[in-house]
Amino acid sequence: MTLLANYLMRAILSSTLLVMLVLLALAGLFEFIGQLESTQGAYGIPEALLFTILRLPQLSFEMFPIAALIGALLGLGALANNSELVVMRTAGLSIAMLAGMVALSGTVLMIMMALVGEYIGPPLDYFARTMRDEARFEQEDRDFGSATWVKDGPVILHLEKINSEFEFGTLYVFRFNDDNSLGAIARAENSGIDDSDKWILENVKETRFQNDSVQVVESSVAVESFDLDADMLGITLVKPVSLSARGLLTYIAYLKRNELDSQRYETELWSRIARTVTVIIMPVLALAFVFGSLRSAGSGGRLMLGVLIGLAYFLASEMLANSGQVFRLNPAVFAWLPSVALLGVTSFALTRVR
Repeated sequence: MTLLANYLMRAILSSTLLVMLVLLALAGLFEFIGQLESTQGAYGIPEALLFTILRLPQLSFEMFPIAALIGALLGLGALANNSELVVMRTAGLSIAMLAGMVALSGTVLMIMMALVGEYIGPPLDYFARTMRDEARFEQEDRDFGSATWVKDGPVILHLEKINSEFEFGTLYVFRFNDDNSLGAIARAENSGIDDSDKWILENVKETRFQNDSVQVVESSVAVESFDLDADMLGITLVKPVSLSARGLLTYIAYLKRNELDSQRYETELWSRIARTVTVIIMPVLALAFVFGSLRSAGSGGRLMLGVLIGLAYFLASEMLANSGQVFRLNPAVFAWLPSVALLGVTSFALTRVR
Protein backbone atom coordinates (compact mmCIF):
# COMPACT_ATOMS: atom_id res chain seq x y z
CA MET A 1 0.00 0.00 0.00
CA THR A 2 2.80 2.41 0.85
CA LEU A 3 4.53 1.56 -2.42
CA LEU A 4 1.40 2.27 -4.45
CA ALA A 5 0.74 5.50 -2.55
CA ASN A 6 4.27 6.70 -3.25
CA TYR A 7 3.93 5.72 -6.90
CA LEU A 8 0.70 7.70 -7.29
CA MET A 9 2.21 10.62 -5.41
CA ARG A 10 5.23 10.76 -7.72
CA ALA A 11 2.99 10.72 -10.78
CA ILE A 12 0.77 13.53 -9.47
CA LEU A 13 3.52 15.72 -8.01
CA SER A 14 5.75 15.50 -11.08
CA SER A 15 2.87 16.40 -13.41
CA THR A 16 1.76 19.23 -11.12
CA LEU A 17 5.28 20.66 -11.02
CA LEU A 18 5.45 20.62 -14.81
CA VAL A 19 2.05 22.29 -15.11
CA MET A 20 3.03 24.90 -12.53
CA LEU A 21 6.17 25.78 -14.49
CA VAL A 22 4.12 26.27 -17.65
CA LEU A 23 1.50 28.37 -15.86
CA LEU A 24 4.18 30.49 -14.18
CA ALA A 25 5.87 31.09 -17.52
CA LEU A 26 2.58 32.33 -19.02
CA ALA A 27 1.63 34.36 -15.93
CA GLY A 28 5.11 35.87 -15.73
CA LEU A 29 4.98 36.86 -19.39
CA PHE A 30 1.64 38.63 -18.97
CA GLU A 31 2.82 40.26 -15.73
CA PHE A 32 5.95 41.56 -17.46
CA ILE A 33 3.98 42.91 -20.42
CA GLY A 34 1.62 44.65 -18.02
CA GLN A 35 4.53 46.27 -16.19
CA LEU A 36 5.95 47.74 -19.41
CA GLU A 37 3.11 50.26 -19.35
CA SER A 38 4.21 51.40 -15.88
CA THR A 39 7.82 52.19 -16.74
CA GLN A 40 8.60 55.61 -15.33
CA GLY A 41 11.57 57.35 -13.76
CA ALA A 42 14.12 54.77 -12.66
CA TYR A 43 11.63 51.95 -13.23
CA GLY A 44 12.74 50.55 -16.56
CA ILE A 45 12.71 47.17 -18.28
CA PRO A 46 15.29 45.53 -15.94
CA GLU A 47 13.30 46.67 -12.90
CA ALA A 48 10.07 45.42 -14.50
CA LEU A 49 11.71 42.04 -15.07
CA LEU A 50 12.87 41.94 -11.44
CA PHE A 51 9.37 42.88 -10.29
CA THR A 52 7.93 40.01 -12.33
CA ILE A 53 10.40 37.50 -10.90
CA LEU A 54 9.66 38.61 -7.33
CA ARG A 55 5.93 38.24 -7.98
CA LEU A 56 6.19 34.64 -9.20
CA PRO A 57 5.86 32.98 -5.73
CA GLN A 58 2.63 34.88 -5.05
CA LEU A 59 1.34 34.02 -8.52
CA SER A 60 2.16 30.35 -7.90
CA PHE A 61 0.14 30.47 -4.68
CA GLU A 62 -2.88 31.79 -6.56
CA MET A 63 -2.55 29.14 -9.30
CA PHE A 64 -1.89 26.16 -7.04
CA PRO A 65 -5.47 24.73 -7.17
CA ILE A 66 -5.58 24.90 -10.96
CA ALA A 67 -2.11 23.40 -11.29
CA ALA A 68 -3.01 20.60 -8.86
CA LEU A 69 -6.14 19.71 -10.83
CA ILE A 70 -4.50 19.77 -14.25
CA GLY A 71 -1.41 17.97 -12.94
CA ALA A 72 -3.51 15.25 -11.31
CA LEU A 73 -5.59 14.83 -14.48
CA LEU A 74 -2.47 14.42 -16.60
CA GLY A 75 -0.60 12.22 -14.12
CA LEU A 76 -3.50 9.89 -13.35
CA GLY A 77 -4.56 9.97 -16.99
CA ALA A 78 -1.18 8.65 -18.04
CA LEU A 79 -1.57 5.79 -15.55
CA ALA A 80 -5.07 5.09 -16.85
CA ASN A 81 -3.84 4.98 -20.46
CA ASN A 82 -1.29 2.34 -19.42
CA SER A 83 -4.06 0.41 -17.58
CA GLU A 84 -2.15 0.78 -14.32
CA LEU A 85 -5.19 2.08 -12.45
CA VAL A 86 -7.24 -0.82 -13.76
CA VAL A 87 -4.61 -3.23 -12.48
CA MET A 88 -4.77 -1.57 -9.07
CA ARG A 89 -8.53 -1.99 -9.00
CA THR A 90 -8.21 -5.61 -10.09
CA ALA A 91 -5.72 -6.22 -7.30
CA GLY A 92 -8.43 -5.32 -4.81
CA LEU A 93 -8.04 -1.57 -4.25
CA SER A 94 -11.38 0.16 -3.81
CA ILE A 95 -12.20 3.62 -5.10
CA ALA A 96 -12.18 4.88 -1.52
CA MET A 97 -8.65 3.56 -0.99
CA LEU A 98 -7.42 5.10 -4.23
CA ALA A 99 -9.11 8.38 -3.32
CA GLY A 100 -7.32 8.35 0.03
CA MET A 101 -3.97 7.78 -1.69
CA VAL A 102 -4.39 10.64 -4.14
CA ALA A 103 -5.72 12.83 -1.32
CA LEU A 104 -2.38 12.25 0.38
CA SER A 105 -0.73 13.83 -2.66
CA GLY A 106 -3.14 16.73 -2.30
CA THR A 107 -2.11 17.08 1.35
CA VAL A 108 1.54 17.38 0.32
CA LEU A 109 0.60 20.03 -2.25
CA MET A 110 -1.48 21.84 0.37
CA ILE A 111 1.49 22.00 2.74
CA MET A 112 3.71 23.32 -0.03
CA MET A 113 1.08 25.92 -0.95
CA ALA A 114 0.67 26.99 2.68
CA LEU A 115 4.42 27.48 3.08
CA VAL A 116 4.65 29.55 -0.11
CA GLY A 117 1.59 31.61 0.82
CA GLU A 118 2.78 32.29 4.35
CA TYR A 119 6.56 32.70 4.22
CA ILE A 120 7.66 33.30 0.62
CA GLY A 121 4.98 34.95 -1.51
CA PRO A 122 3.75 37.83 0.72
CA PRO A 123 7.16 39.30 1.74
CA LEU A 124 8.50 39.12 -1.82
CA ASP A 125 5.29 40.62 -3.18
CA TYR A 126 5.52 43.53 -0.74
CA PHE A 127 9.20 44.06 -1.53
CA ALA A 128 8.43 44.06 -5.26
CA ARG A 129 5.65 46.64 -4.93
CA THR A 130 7.78 48.89 -2.72
CA MET A 131 10.73 48.63 -5.09
CA ARG A 132 8.52 49.51 -8.03
CA ASP A 133 6.97 52.55 -6.33
CA GLU A 134 10.30 53.88 -5.14
CA ALA A 135 11.85 53.43 -8.59
CA ARG A 136 8.92 54.94 -10.46
CA PHE A 137 8.90 58.09 -8.38
CA GLU A 138 12.67 58.15 -7.84
CA GLN A 139 12.25 58.30 -4.07
CA GLU A 140 14.79 55.70 -3.03
CA ASP A 141 17.03 58.14 -1.15
CA ARG A 142 14.25 60.40 0.11
CA ASP A 143 11.30 60.06 2.40
CA PHE A 144 8.64 58.05 0.65
CA GLY A 145 5.07 57.64 1.82
CA SER A 146 1.61 59.15 1.88
CA ALA A 147 -0.69 60.67 4.45
CA THR A 148 -2.86 58.28 6.42
CA TRP A 149 -5.24 58.05 9.35
CA VAL A 150 -4.99 55.40 12.09
CA LYS A 151 -7.13 54.79 15.16
CA ASP A 152 -5.92 53.63 18.55
CA GLY A 153 -8.83 53.38 20.97
CA PRO A 154 -9.86 56.93 21.96
CA VAL A 155 -7.01 58.45 19.92
CA ILE A 156 -6.99 59.18 16.19
CA LEU A 157 -3.67 59.94 14.48
CA HIS A 158 -3.10 61.69 11.19
CA LEU A 159 0.36 61.05 9.78
CA GLU A 160 1.72 63.31 7.08
CA LYS A 161 3.59 60.43 5.50
CA ILE A 162 3.92 56.78 6.40
CA ASN A 163 6.87 54.77 5.21
CA SER A 164 8.89 51.67 5.99
CA GLU A 165 11.40 53.70 8.05
CA PHE A 166 8.65 54.80 10.47
CA GLU A 167 9.43 58.51 10.07
CA PHE A 168 6.14 60.35 9.66
CA GLY A 169 6.84 64.07 9.46
CA THR A 170 4.02 66.20 10.83
CA LEU A 171 1.65 64.34 13.13
CA TYR A 172 -1.80 65.38 14.35
CA VAL A 173 -3.25 63.71 17.45
CA PHE A 174 -6.97 63.87 18.25
CA ARG A 175 -7.93 62.61 21.72
CA PHE A 176 -11.55 61.84 22.58
CA ASN A 177 -13.31 61.51 25.93
CA ASP A 178 -15.48 58.59 26.99
CA ASP A 179 -18.57 60.37 25.64
CA ASN A 180 -16.82 60.78 22.25
CA SER A 181 -16.38 64.52 22.77
CA LEU A 182 -13.09 66.04 21.64
CA GLY A 183 -10.66 66.25 24.54
CA ALA A 184 -7.48 67.56 22.95
CA ILE A 185 -5.75 68.29 19.64
CA ALA A 186 -1.98 68.11 19.31
CA ARG A 187 0.39 68.85 16.46
CA ALA A 188 3.99 67.69 16.24
CA GLU A 189 6.28 69.11 13.59
CA ASN A 190 8.12 65.81 13.32
CA SER A 191 7.42 62.29 14.59
CA GLY A 192 8.63 58.73 14.44
CA ILE A 193 8.90 55.39 16.23
CA ASP A 194 12.16 54.37 17.89
CA ASP A 195 13.57 50.86 18.36
CA SER A 196 11.61 50.34 21.58
CA ASP A 197 8.29 51.23 19.85
CA LYS A 198 8.06 54.59 21.62
CA TRP A 199 6.57 57.47 19.65
CA ILE A 200 8.94 60.44 19.62
CA LEU A 201 7.22 63.76 18.90
CA GLU A 202 9.21 66.95 18.29
CA ASN A 203 7.99 70.55 18.77
CA VAL A 204 4.59 69.54 20.08
CA LYS A 205 1.78 72.01 20.59
CA GLU A 206 -1.34 70.58 22.28
CA THR A 207 -4.69 72.28 22.83
CA ARG A 208 -6.74 70.73 25.64
CA PHE A 209 -10.47 71.34 26.10
CA GLN A 210 -11.39 71.26 29.79
CA ASN A 211 -14.95 72.15 30.80
CA ASP A 212 -15.31 75.84 29.87
CA SER A 213 -11.60 76.52 29.39
CA VAL A 214 -8.92 75.86 26.80
CA GLN A 215 -5.34 75.09 27.77
CA VAL A 216 -2.35 75.19 25.40
CA VAL A 217 0.74 73.12 26.24
CA GLU A 218 3.99 73.20 24.28
CA SER A 219 7.10 71.01 24.50
CA SER A 220 10.18 70.50 22.39
CA VAL A 221 10.12 66.69 22.73
CA ALA A 222 7.37 64.36 23.90
CA VAL A 223 7.33 60.59 24.24
CA GLU A 224 4.05 58.71 23.75
CA SER A 225 3.21 55.04 24.24
CA PHE A 226 0.40 54.30 21.81
CA ASP A 227 -0.70 50.68 21.40
CA LEU A 228 0.24 51.04 17.73
CA ASP A 229 3.78 49.68 17.53
CA ALA A 230 6.07 49.49 14.51
CA ASP A 231 4.91 46.01 13.53
CA MET A 232 1.23 46.93 13.55
CA LEU A 233 1.79 50.20 11.74
CA GLY A 234 3.93 48.40 9.18
CA ILE A 235 0.99 46.13 8.36
CA THR A 236 -1.04 49.19 7.37
CA LEU A 237 1.52 49.77 4.59
CA VAL A 238 0.74 46.43 2.98
CA LYS A 239 -2.09 45.42 0.68
CA PRO A 240 -4.12 42.40 1.86
CA VAL A 241 -2.65 40.19 -0.87
CA SER A 242 0.87 40.95 0.41
CA LEU A 243 0.08 40.04 4.01
CA SER A 244 0.73 36.64 5.53
CA ALA A 245 -2.07 34.85 7.36
CA ARG A 246 -0.50 35.91 10.66
CA GLY A 247 -0.44 39.53 9.50
CA LEU A 248 -4.07 39.32 8.42
CA LEU A 249 -5.12 37.89 11.79
CA THR A 250 -3.20 40.60 13.65
CA TYR A 251 -4.67 43.40 11.57
CA ILE A 252 -8.21 42.00 11.75
CA ALA A 253 -7.93 41.90 15.54
CA TYR A 254 -6.70 45.50 15.55
CA LEU A 255 -9.57 46.67 13.33
CA LYS A 256 -12.19 44.92 15.42
CA ARG A 257 -10.65 46.20 18.64
CA ASN A 258 -11.05 49.75 17.33
CA GLU A 259 -14.49 49.12 15.82
CA LEU A 260 -13.23 49.58 12.26
CA ASP A 261 -14.29 47.77 9.11
CA SER A 262 -12.40 44.48 8.69
CA GLN A 263 -14.52 42.95 5.91
CA ARG A 264 -11.86 43.28 3.23
CA TYR A 265 -9.19 41.58 5.31
CA GLU A 266 -11.49 38.85 6.61
CA THR A 267 -12.50 38.06 3.03
CA GLU A 268 -8.84 37.74 2.00
CA LEU A 269 -8.06 35.51 4.99
CA TRP A 270 -10.98 33.12 4.50
CA SER A 271 -10.46 33.02 0.72
CA ARG A 272 -6.82 32.12 1.26
CA ILE A 273 -7.69 29.34 3.74
CA ALA A 274 -10.41 27.91 1.49
CA ARG A 275 -8.16 28.04 -1.57
CA THR A 276 -5.39 26.21 0.29
CA VAL A 277 -7.64 23.44 1.62
CA THR A 278 -9.22 22.98 -1.82
CA VAL A 279 -5.90 21.67 -3.15
CA ILE A 280 -6.61 18.40 -1.30
CA ILE A 281 -9.85 17.96 -3.28
CA MET A 282 -8.34 18.51 -6.72
CA PRO A 283 -6.49 15.17 -7.13
CA VAL A 284 -9.57 13.28 -5.87
CA LEU A 285 -11.74 15.09 -8.41
CA ALA A 286 -9.22 14.21 -11.11
CA LEU A 287 -9.40 10.54 -10.07
CA ALA A 288 -13.18 10.56 -10.44
CA PHE A 289 -12.99 11.99 -13.95
CA VAL A 290 -10.17 9.67 -15.01
CA PHE A 291 -12.26 6.64 -13.99
CA GLY A 292 -15.40 8.18 -15.43
CA SER A 293 -15.98 10.22 -18.55
CA LEU A 294 -12.28 10.66 -19.38
CA ARG A 295 -11.26 7.00 -19.13
CA SER A 296 -10.50 6.77 -22.85
CA ALA A 297 -9.82 10.45 -23.50
CA GLY A 298 -6.44 11.81 -24.49
CA SER A 299 -4.26 14.25 -22.60
CA GLY A 300 -5.71 17.14 -24.60
CA GLY A 301 -9.23 16.42 -23.38
CA ARG A 302 -8.07 16.10 -19.79
CA LEU A 303 -6.10 19.34 -20.08
CA MET A 304 -9.13 21.19 -21.44
CA LEU A 305 -11.37 19.86 -18.65
CA GLY A 306 -8.83 20.86 -16.02
CA VAL A 307 -8.56 24.39 -17.42
CA LEU A 308 -12.35 24.78 -17.56
CA ILE A 309 -12.94 23.55 -14.01
CA GLY A 310 -10.01 25.56 -12.69
CA LEU A 311 -11.21 28.76 -14.35
CA ALA A 312 -14.77 28.15 -13.13
CA TYR A 313 -13.50 27.70 -9.57
CA PHE A 314 -11.29 30.80 -9.77
CA LEU A 315 -14.04 33.01 -11.24
CA ALA A 316 -16.62 31.75 -8.75
CA SER A 317 -14.24 32.42 -5.84
CA GLU A 318 -13.45 35.95 -7.00
CA MET A 319 -17.08 36.79 -7.81
CA LEU A 320 -18.42 35.55 -4.48
CA ALA A 321 -15.64 37.25 -2.52
CA ASN A 322 -16.29 40.60 -4.22
CA SER A 323 -20.06 40.20 -3.90
CA GLY A 324 -19.69 39.46 -0.22
CA GLN A 325 -17.78 42.70 0.31
CA VAL A 326 -20.29 44.76 -1.67
CA PHE A 327 -23.38 43.37 0.08
CA ARG A 328 -21.74 43.02 3.51
CA LEU A 329 -22.24 39.25 3.67
CA ASN A 330 -20.43 36.75 5.87
CA PRO A 331 -16.92 36.41 4.36
CA ALA A 332 -16.35 32.89 5.72
CA VAL A 333 -19.53 31.50 4.16
CA PHE A 334 -18.92 33.00 0.74
CA ALA A 335 -15.24 32.07 0.73
CA TRP A 336 -16.07 28.41 1.37
CA LEU A 337 -19.00 28.11 -1.07
CA PRO A 338 -16.88 27.25 -4.18
CA SER A 339 -14.87 24.71 -2.21
CA VAL A 340 -18.00 23.09 -0.78
CA ALA A 341 -19.54 22.97 -4.26
CA LEU A 342 -16.36 21.37 -5.61
CA LEU A 343 -16.43 18.82 -2.78
CA GLY A 344 -20.04 18.00 -3.65
CA VAL A 345 -19.18 17.48 -7.32
CA THR A 346 -16.25 15.27 -6.33
CA SER A 347 -18.36 13.13 -3.99
CA PHE A 348 -21.07 12.72 -6.61
CA ALA A 349 -18.55 11.82 -9.32
CA LEU A 350 -16.95 9.19 -7.08
CA THR A 351 -20.28 7.54 -6.40
CA ARG A 352 -20.76 7.14 -10.16
CA VAL A 353 -17.49 5.23 -10.56
CA ARG A 354 -17.93 1.48 -10.90
